[in-house]
This record gives sequence, structure tokens and C-alpha cells, in this order.
Amino acid sequence: MTRRTLALLALAGALACATNPATGRSEFMLVSQDQEITIGRENDPQIVASIGLYPDTALQRYVQELGARIAAQSERPGLPWTFRVLDDPTVNAFAIPGGYIYITRGILAHLTSEAQLAAVLGHEIGHVTARHSASQMSQQQLAQLGLAVGSAVSEKFAQYANVAGQGLGILFLKYSRDDESQADALGVRYLRRTKHDLREMPGVFTMLAAVSEAAGQAGKVPDWLQTHPQPADRSTHISRMIAEQPQDTVGLIVAKAAYTRRLDNVVYDLDPRAGYFVGTKFNHPTMRFTLTFPDGWATKNEASAVRGMSAEKDAAIQLTVAKEATAEAAYRAFAANEGVQAGTVARSTINGLSTSGSAFGAVANGDTLRGAVLFVEHNSMVFELVGFAPQAGWAARQAAVERALRSFAVLTDRTALAVQPQRLDIVTLDRRQSLAELLARRPSPRTIEELALINQVRQGEPLAAGTVVKWVVGPALPR
Repeated sequence: MTRRTLALLALAGALACATNPATGRSEFMLVSQDQEITIGRENDPQIVASIGLYPDTALQRYVQELGARIAAQSERPGLPWTFRVLDDPTVNAFAIPGGYIYITRGILAHLTSEAQLAAVLGHEIGHVTARHSASQMSQQQLAQLGLAVGSAVSEKFAQYANVAGQGLGILFLKYSRDDESQADALGVRYLRRTKHDLREMPGVFTMLAAVSEAAGQAGKVPDWLQTHPQPADRSTHISRMIAEQPQDTVGLIVAKAAYTRRLDNVVYDLDPRAGYFVGTKFNHPTMRFTLTFPDGWATKNEASAVRGMSAEKDAAIQLTVAKEATAEAAYRAFAANEGVQAGTVARSTINGLSTSGSAFGAVANGDTLRGAVLFVEHNSMVFELVGFAPQAGWAARQAAVERALRSFAVLTDRTALAVQPQRLDIVTLDRRQSLAELLARRPSPRTIEELALINQVRQGEPLAAGTVVKWVVGPALPR
């Protein structure tokens, strides 16, 4: 380590001592509160564009008002607290600096009371008030002082392709187990102040553990655990913290039935109207197009793009909607980008649709990419399809990529066009019965195990008449 680097580190340490507002402890911090707010404001539009907001004004307003009520009881009430419901079927919630909290419709479907929702929001608020993400960013900045970190072309390629996740690095700041435990403790603190029943909290973590187990059995990494590592015996730890609180149960808020009724008609699981894959074939019934990716590629449908990456992670394809009114105008805008060397534009008709495109090269961070771009006019929109690979690997991928780009066509299959999502139907039991008994009388496309999970009850457990339960209705999803 050079003398200059040592001096930089010493200066950073001297200037970056701050008091954590939630814990009162002194800690290393290079990110100011104003910078946190700026980070949140700059990243929020990208998150919304990438994932999408759930189009239910009443549900969005409810979550915003509840979150704001809890945040007002925190140590940082002056932040521009913003709470959003994302149109995402996964069971997840996350926070970014500056007071921006995101919760998916998938986790809403698995919660059973307002107190449980408050527990999730309180936990995420705790991450913000304790400045966990800002602390990690400070540590990263410290690690980069005076250091030059090299990376292979293949590692950079994932950044270019933008298919490893949302493409927003701030979403991949992982919390430590200590951070999770501290956020749990802060959640307990905030729920006590808002009079939400703390006894509902352990059920949240029991549910998350069950969802994680089901995802693990399917060979997936649970979305929650990607950023929220599970502390050992979490439910036990939460129950112990709750037991240490004053046991005043008068006037506590649970709001089980009222919360459940808010979920009536909410989309459950994937929404095929927003596009869906059958193998590597992508259909979008609303925009009325289809596109087939190469066999064996990993694919992902996001609100702002459809993406695919080869199994070897050395080639990628991305479909987005261009801003320009014609394919030729969109091509000219693409070719004008800095670092892009586009070939002579070829105007053509593919599957009855007008197109403009060419081969291209691009230089990014000193690396050269080769690819093909195609702009297609369809349904009063212009679609941008771009496929690329590092220069050395393009020859091996070119034919498959170009074949995929030219597969873009009008979706005409009536079954694919008519596909509909499954939704939550809120049912009030007219007699004492179990979910298994209800399923025998009221069919659902979901298994009894999944119906029991979203209601947080046992399959054969008798439920009293008048109990409000969530039921999934609708057609089988396309596979």
C-alpha cells in the first residue's frame, strides 16, 4: 500500500465518523443524508421502469399511507418516504437509501393482516433509518481508494448485457445478518409506536421460511434471501424480542379481514397479459407479438425489456420499445450513439413488418462488442431488437442471434391472445370447514399446499364460519 493511499484512508476515516440515528452509535459513513436522498430519487425511476408498478391506485395509496404512518415514528421522519407496490409476483420487499421502500404484489398475497404488512414495512424502514445500504456504499468507496480492480471481459459482459438482474447495482447490496437482526429490532420498535400487534410478526418469517423452502425444492434462490440473509432461528429471536416488550394488548391493530379484502381481484403469480415464455418462445398478447430466443438461453421478461443470455454468458439479446416514430429514425438514433460503429442500414420486410437494421460494433470500457440491431414497426410502435457478443465470440453466435431477431412476428394464435391471469378471490366461509374441504367444493388452479401457504393455515385445520380467506381463481397459466 502506497503512502498516498494510506494518507487517503486516514483522511477518509477522520472525515467520515457519524452517529447512526437509529442506534446512536458512532460509525464510518462517507454518504451524507442529502446524498442518500439523491441516490433514492435517481434510482427510483429506474426501478419503476424496470419492474413496473402494480396498477391499483387504491392499493398503492393504502401502502403509502400505512408506510408513511410507520416512518413518522422512526428516527428519520423528515426523509421523503415513498412506498410503492411493484407488479412483481415474487415474494420480496426491499429498500434503497433516501426513504424509498418497495413491496411486491407477490408478498402482499402471502401476508394475512395489516399488522404483518406493517412488520415488513417496519423492517425495511429499519434498514433505511439504520443506514445499512449507505454504510455498505461507504465501505465500497473505502475499498476503492487507491486500488485498481481488474476484471475479465466475461465479467464486464454481464454488465453490458444487463440480464443478470434489473441492471441496477444498488439492488444487489446485500445486508449482513447483523443488519437483518437490527432491522428486525427496529421493526419491533416502530410497530409498538403505531400500536400494531407484534404477535403477528413471527408469522411473517414462518411464511418466508416456507416460501424459501418451496423455492429451494424447485431449484431456485428465493428472491427475499438474495438480499436478506436469514439469521439463525429468526422466528424464535423475534418471539423473544416481543416477549421482552410490555404486554399491553389493549387497542392493538391486527386488521386481518380488512387487509385480506383489499386483495380482492389482485393478480396472482405471473401476469401473462404482460408477456410470457413457453420454453424460449416469448408471447406478448397485449402488444400482439412473438419472439423466439435461441435454445438453451436464460430469459427474463421485465417491464422495460425482454432479455436473454446464452448459457455460457457470452452473448445476449434484448428487446425494448424505441422512442422514435419509425424504424429508420430509430436506427439513425442508435447509430449516432457514442462508441457505436453501425454498418449501412438495410431496409426490409420481415414477417410482413417493415424493418431497418444492420451489423454494428461498439466499444465499452476498452472492450469491443459485435452484434446486429433490428428495428421493427408494429402496432403503432417501433421495437428495438439488439443481439451482441464480445468480438472474439461473435462469429460463433451470429447465426443464432440473427435468426432470433428475425423471428419477431405478429402474434396471431387466438389462444395466446386470449390468455388471462389468475387472481385472488376473497371468500367468506359460510360454515366451519378446512381449506381442503373448501377445495373439494370450489376448484382452484392452485394446489392445497399453496392455498394453505398464502392463508398461513394448515390444510386440514378447521376454520370458523365467517373467516375470510384468499382463494386463487382463473385458468391454468401457459407453460
